[in-house]
Amino acid sequence: MANENLKGLKVAILITDGFEQVEMTEPRKALDQASAETRIVSPKGDRVRAWNFTDWGDEFPVDVALDQAQPQDFDALLLPGGTMNPDMLRVQAKAIEFAKAFFNAGKPVASICHGPWTIIETGAARGRRIASWPSLKTDLQNAGAQWMDQEVVVDSNLVTSRKPDDIPAFNREMIELFSRVRGQAQPVA
Repeated sequence: MANENLKGLKVAILITDGFEQVEMTEPRKALDQASAETRIVSPKGDRVRAWNFTDWGDEFPVDVALDQAQPQDFDALLLPGGTMNPDMLRVQAKAIEFAKAFFNAGKPVASICHGPWTIIETGAARGRRIASWPSLKTDLQNAGAQWMDQEVVVDSNLVTSRKPDDIPAFNREMIELFSRVRGQAQPVA
């Protein structure tokens, strides 16, 4: 991944309290190592708190308040999982509107674990192959998606994975997918 160049590519990481820490930090580290610019976008105030497998994890600074975030300012979207995070995001109209804009614009989206709950609410799950935590299988099928029990699935501009163990494959495919839009990103003036 170190030889991939995402310099200048802006990636929004949409999260709220209760995101699975490793599902944000490891993909973000991979993106940062590929020279992407990552920004945490959240409906929370100044800080957002992670869930670390069985208990509360670290706090992270919010870079852009969701109310101020503009999808056109970003080239790609990362939707980490954790049970609480996407469950709270999927009932917030602004979060769904933000995520939906990436699908409407054909921008790449990466989502892991419970993250596809947010995708379901955007209406973008229909007709797609999507990997997720097994408990989302019925939700995804009811939304018109084909649930896949695979470590990573790429379907057009969407890459998904099931769980933290899948992060190496998820990161590899996320970097590959995001690099395809690198050539489409507008040069910095």
